[in-house]
Amino acid sequence: MTPVSRRNVTSDDVTIGIDVGSTAVKAVAADADGHVAARVRIPHRLRVPAPDRLEHDADEAWRRGPLAALDELGRPDARAVAVSAMVPSLTAVDDGGRPITPGLLYGDERGRVPGAADQPLPALGETTGFLRWTAAKAPGAAGYWPATAVANYALAGEAVIDVATAATAFPLFDGTAWSEAACGDCGASADRMPRVQNIGAAVGPVHATGAVLATGAIDALCEQIVAGADRDGDVLVLCGTTLIVWTTIGEARQVPGLWTIPHTAPGKSQIGGASNAGGLFLGWVDRVVAAADPVVVEPGGVPVWSPYLRGERTPFHDPDRRGVLDALDLTQDAAAVRRAAYEASGFVVRQIIELSGAPASRIVAAGGGTRVAPWMQAIADATGRPVEVSAVPEGAALGAAFLARIAVGLETTIADAGRWARTERIVEPDPAWAAAVEDRYRRFLELGGRRSSAIPPAAL
Repeated sequence: MTPVSRRNVTSDDVTIGIDVGSTAVKAVAADADGHVAARVRIPHRLRVPAPDRLEHDADEAWRRGPLAALDELGRPDARAVAVSAMVPSLTAVDDGGRPITPGLLYGDERGRVPGAADQPLPALGETTGFLRWTAAKAPGAAGYWPATAVANYALAGEAVIDVATAATAFPLFDGTAWSEAACGDCGASADRMPRVQNIGAAVGPVHATGAVLATGAIDALCEQIVAGADRDGDVLVLCGTTLIVWTTIGEARQVPGLWTIPHTAPGKSQIGGASNAGGLFLGWVDRVVAAADPVVVEPGGVPVWSPYLRGERTPFHDPDRRGVLDALDLTQDAAAVRRAAYEASGFVVRQIIELSGAPASRIVAAGGGTRVAPWMQAIADATGRPVEVSAVPEGAALGAAFLARIAVGLETTIADAGRWARTERIVEPDPAWAAAVEDRYRRFLELGGRRSSAIPPAAL
């Protein structure tokens, strides 16, 4: 585990946010101004048992990980604790809340449902497939829970999730309750699904502490509320195992292949979606390509990646796509291949922005990947825009800590979380790379089979 980092904060209203991520549980203790008093990271395994499968040891990652994070933080003065997690996820649990099947994760082929490929957004309903597979594997399970419910039960004996997480399980959850018919079609009963509460609600006492457990939210939502990307044209790029791009718009509208969801800012929406061209892809490149510094590469000496090693989510929603490395030659080395990988992630960001049709006024980057300097530079170069890097890489945990404040009456509205947004640095695009990057972006689009909207980076 990562050593705990501490700051001398003695405020009596410290709260804790715990984020169950794809490769680690991250936790922070924050004061009233959003300053991080302590942070910890508990790594866990991301298992890929087959090319189209992605899972956790749910007991390791979803139950023991949050318990260890809370213990390692060492903040007995914390007023409240809230948990965020990736979606969708699902496991079966026994009477003690211990997982007894693999923790299925987003994009796993066991979440595919018949006819989904013909839908505009085939990932919708993925939890239905997860429940059908899990209930068949463990028909006598006491419950079928996503990561948040497992963590909350471990912390406070409450199998509860927030309404936003539940909404991603449609049609199992119909917006107000679990559907007995939809759950029954999957071999489960609605009473074995977790309880659903509003975001920021007080749930009960955390074991062996004086803290209150609060309902958190989806990791991306928690990241968003403390990122400060709330104005029309603000683009929030979440650089985690999954790459997520959201552009803030003033009114809801639909674009084929993209998601449109409500923003936490009143009257606004977000358009964009999630891609597999984030840390999952870049981590694989890091493991198989020799160590080298992408900074030393000449602008014109870089190949082009189509980075879809396990299919792609937004905008293609095609689980059968695979990666391609194009335009290799004998003058290129490991540094060039690594730069190409970071560029590919940046190209995905640009493509999603272009497809949205929304003019981008600024780009805000958040998540653990923001500490990877070549990645941030490639996003700036690919989009032709400065990238404002958030000061706290554990954005989802920080957002959960803010929601914990609401549960104990320290805050009244999510909108006030904007005061916690801070920029650590601004990464400017390198003009020396502009022409070569533009040429590679056109090739990237050709490899993906998707036409560009022909918007030059400077006009984004």
